[in-house]
Amino acid sequence: MSERLPLERFHCVIPAGGIGSRLWPLSRAAAPKFLHDLTGSGQTLLRETWNRLRPLAEPSNITIVTGKPHQDAVRRQLPDLLVQNLILEETPRDSTAAIALAAAILVRRDADVIIGSFAADHVISDQKAFEKVVCEAVEVAATGKIVTIGIQPTEPSIGFGYIQAGAALAAAETARQVESFVEKPNLETAKAYLSSGNYLWNAGMFIAPAQLLLDVLAETEPALLAQVHELAEAWHTDNQDAVVAEVWPKLKKVAIDYSVAEPAAAKGLVAVVPATFEWHDVGDFAAIAALQSKGREGHLAVLGDAQVLSDQSSGILVGESSRLIALIGMQDVIVVDTPDALLITTKEHAQRVKKIVETLQANGHRDVL
Repeated sequence: MSERLPLERFHCVIPAGGIGSRLWPLSRAAAPKFLHDLTGSGQTLLRETWNRLRPLAEPSNITIVTGKPHQDAVRRQLPDLLVQNLILEETPRDSTAAIALAAAILVRRDADVIIGSFAADHVISDQKAFEKVVCEAVEVAATGKIVTIGIQPTEPSIGFGYIQAGAALAAAETARQVESFVEKPNLETAKAYLSSGNYLWNAGMFIAPAQLLLDVLAETEPALLAQVHELAEAWHTDNQDAVVAEVWPKLKKVAIDYSVAEPAAAKGLVAVVPATFEWHDVGDFAAIAALQSKGREGHLAVLGDAQVLSDQSSGILVGESSRLIALIGMQDVIVVDTPDALLITTKEHAQRVKKIVETLQANGHRDVL
């Protein structure tokens, strides 16, 4: 048992990957959504995430995992980021590889390190409540648990996975044992989850001793773990480039929910701390519109530089050009205007933007991706 306090062992990991295909044409491979200001705050989502974690960790205890093409943009956004705390992915290999590699590198520096993984594209409004929840999660993690932060459902959403919460944990303020993780449900099932009061949205935030995460992977994905250790052993050495070139293409793509969270929950190793803060996953333009409107009916939210004339229109308009855009009688509309692509859809069909991106990829239109 470490003699240090749990927070003294805490190291934040920010996975900043993916292109955010449901936010095309704003989010592209070269400029994914975490490098955009999607809240109107004047700061990118990545910078907001960094600022949110700084009261909990010094820059020496914050690591970013991102793709090689984004390294310059990330450095510009985060000038206090230490060189040794920037992990560059050759290509995206999903969340297990990203988080496991960070864990394997960090555990070599500090065998007792507790890591917390916080996505770079979430919006959280209540800073003090966030800090309180994370501090409890770190305390629980120090007892030998993988801890996730569960979001109190506000509606029977079919867009999120759910966490089934069990009994309260002894000596914990609000933490509960996790019975299981549940995939995105149908509407009737989601309604049942909401009415039961025992299900929380899975926001994908995990806090755990790094070694415990790696121990679980040793059982569920031993080949992947061996490759991760090979990479970590070579990281920041003269052999790094050669080992990355040999090992990286072989890394299995698998989400950490499947490789770690679900099997660990089945063994009773996972706890959940219910969040008391407002949380938004800006996964599509409908989510951004809801965030910007803040419940105001008939509101047209405008982000960016476009000049807008609106007559009885609602939804969201995102402009990256200075051209004049006029909307008349358009309800729940989504307009995204960029120099080389224009998207027009509705909130109802916001999730289908990803299919447009897939079609563009299949037809070879990578110039707009």
